[in-house]
Amino acid sequence: MKTLILKAFEDGSAIKKGAEIIASGGLVAFPTETVYGLGANGLDPNAAKKIYAAKGRPSDNPLILHICRLSELSELAEEIPEAAIKLAQRFWPGPLTMIFKKKPIVPDAVTGGLDTVAVRMPDHPVAKELIMLSGCPIAAPSANISGRPSPVTAEHVAEDLEGKVDLILDGGKCSVGIESTIVDVTEDIPVILRPGHITLKDLEDVLGEVRIDPAVSGIMSDKDRCSPEETHEHGDAVPRAPGMKYTHYAPKGELLIISGSREKVRDYIKKSVSSLKERGVRTWVIASEETRSFYPEENVLVMGSLTDISSMEKELFKTLRYLDQENAEVIFSESFYTDENAMGLMNRMLKAAGHRIINADEEGEYKC
Repeated sequence: MKTLILKAFEDGSAIKKGAEIIASGGLVAFPTETVYGLGANGLDPNAAKKIYAAKGRPSDNPLILHICRLSELSELAEEIPEAAIKLAQRFWPGPLTMIFKKKPIVPDAVTGGLDTVAVRMPDHPVAKELIMLSGCPIAAPSANISGRPSPVTAEHVAEDLEGKVDLILDGGKCSVGIESTIVDVTEDIPVILRPGHITLKDLEDVLGEVRIDPAVSGIMSDKDRCSPEETHEHGDAVPRAPGMKYTHYAPKGELLIISGSREKVRDYIKKSVSSLKERGVRTWVIASEETRSFYPEENVLVMGSLTDISSMEKELFKTLRYLDQENAEVIFSESFYTDENAMGLMNRMLKAAGHRIINADEEGEYKC
């Protein structure tokens, strides 16, 4: 397959071309405010199967349906609870996905066999026009090979999927940089299944009580440390939402998250990097603006400031892909958990690290 790449804001026919491909059962990668999505007709099971094949994605990992009008939700969801209406009024269009009981029109190939469906309304002009012109909800996970860092530019998409999709719509860099927050509204008390840019506090400000799924809340127990028992990838459990079961976002090198007091983290990373460099291992450090000066002699990538977690979210996947380009073999990252606002960022980082987190207050130096 030859993949066409078009500049969505420069080529006046690009989005229309994309809509024609979607309507005919093809695959189109397109920008949203979160990450680039790999889109197909969300009501066509054969088109949905093409998404799984292109990504190498397990077929029991549900897809998200993207709509452009609130009125379209009733065509997909069996019930629309009051909590969902309140959230939609506050956060749609935007980086929020909600889980509903599905109507029969939604294929099992989209939901991974579940009786629920994930729906969101993206806040990006290219995405909104593509959905509208396609005349159907668009099923779209992130436009990358399954397990790789999510794409925030068209170039990232092409690295993974050129030759596997019909069209890539280049709409520039995504403004948010991590995937949407997912909330299950089928429960009496809404439950966060995946943290994201929209935080627990944001949701509580609208609804009052909101719960966090234990698979998520375990990630940040004891603030910035976690245990294997709390962060396992759920074995053979059926994932309730996209991204809950399988490892994601991983760079090619070994990524380790270092937690603990700032001084101990600094010392642990410096000692470990020095030891590995002596053996010829290509090592890198991921740090914040506040701690960059701790590592003057190392290969360091700064993701942003601890006072602006959203700035770090925007740089995360770009950073991980850059490390692949540099052939990084071992990557040490500080833990950036400051409060619950950082839960979405750390959720992605811990998944990228395969939940390998080291407590520098207890460990002296990395031994590989």
